[in-house]
Amino acid sequence: MKRRDRGGKQSSLFIPSDQVAKGPGHPFYKRLNEVLGAAEFDRFVEDLCEPFYAKKQGRPSIPPGVYFRMLLIGFFEGIDSERGIAWRCADSLGLREFLGYDVTESTPDHSTLSVIRGRLDVDTHKEVFSWVLKRVAEHGLLKGKTLGVDATTLEANAAMRSIVRRDTGESYEEYLTGLLEEAGIDDPDQDDIARLDRKRKNKASNKDWKSPSDPDARIAKMKDGRTHLAHKAEHAVDMETGVIVSTTLQGADQGDTTTIHETLTEAAESLRDVIDDEAVNAAAPRLIDEVVADKGYHSNDVLSDLAEAEIRTYISEPDRGRRRWKGKARARRAVHGNRRRVRGRRGKALLRQRGELLERPFAHCFETGGMRRTHLRTHENILKRLLIHTAGFNLARVMEKLIGIGKPRRLWEGLDSISVLARLLSVLLKSVWRTAARWNGLVVEFRRQRIRLAVR
Repeated sequence: MKRRDRGGKQSSLFIPSDQVAKGPGHPFYKRLNEVLGAAEFDRFVEDLCEPFYAKKQGRPSIPPGVYFRMLLIGFFEGIDSERGIAWRCADSLGLREFLGYDVTESTPDHSTLSVIRGRLDVDTHKEVFSWVLKRVAEHGLLKGKTLGVDATTLEANAAMRSIVRRDTGESYEEYLTGLLEEAGIDDPDQDDIARLDRKRKNKASNKDWKSPSDPDARIAKMKDGRTHLAHKAEHAVDMETGVIVSTTLQGADQGDTTTIHETLTEAAESLRDVIDDEAVNAAAPRLIDEVVADKGYHSNDVLSDLAEAEIRTYISEPDRGRRRWKGKARARRAVHGNRRRVRGRRGKALLRQRGELLERPFAHCFETGGMRRTHLRTHENILKRLLIHTAGFNLARVMEKLIGIGKPRRLWEGLDSISVLARLLSVLLKSVWRTAARWNGLVVEFRRQRIRLAVR
């Protein structure tokens, strides 16, 4: 038996290229590279990013296609931080092949990703998202007629204990200490501060407090009931195919009725870009005809504005009791029309689908996709990552149509399911064979008994 050398092993100085260990490659990423290569993804992003690079000065940079591929890996592998993405790419032979790096080459580190992200602007990332959306349309997965809108909160990379006053810059503890000293308590201790903090109301207001490390973060209540500094991500999803048409990043303290307009505007511009592109070899999607949302988006202004834009709404209506419409004829028509549509057969069907088609992108992008907690700060940086993250979700829809699997982890889960099914089938066949053998034995014994009785 060969034993492991525990004293350490000296590495070879020169290794022939034909002796370098190579992996078989990942079948999912191989197929994804074929899809990107057929659409000339690298040529597109290189032409798009060329104005951000000097032609003669500076050292050679990594190709822009590598940068965007690494961000896509963050979605497909469920990695939250850029440091984790860099580690995973350096460690995996399959991902090295996906990026186009040999085993003798070093993959980009997290600092390189940060430098490139700072160099490229938000519009460039939006162009990449739009390019992916056009590929989705070519595969017949973009209809555009009915869009569903929903939002969720992302935990910011900032701590509540670090918030400071907007007017004076005092920390939370310094502010409470000042209140106690004004009340006549000299040299207050931690017990006094905690006692005062329990009695205060509206103690965490975004009008009074901010985060010094992330000014765009806002104090908000998360889905699990905890209070954190957070951001608000909002999606517009095609209700027929589940594809994300647009994504925006808002302040977590803004209501749904104030953010829906920007999200729908971005969705309309994305659909217009797809329709105007003559290179899209597919049936052009339609512009927005219908909007589906939950009761958080229901308001007179939202319904009136969408009705004026000739967009039918299917927005759940909260129970507001008896309402007065004096001087609000325009809003009354919009609210009553929405109420009539929601109670109809199509409205009920769309509201049932809303929970499935709108919550699924959130689960894939933020829960299993690794972006429920952001590692970047300021809306500009987070939005750049979010745009490519959601583009990865759209590419997953394309891969699901082509090979039946949208994520690499589903490939191994599918193989496990096949093996389990094969085992169950073999057990079932064995039981059938045993039962058949027993019945055959009983039939043979019955015939023997009949022959014996006939002889007697």
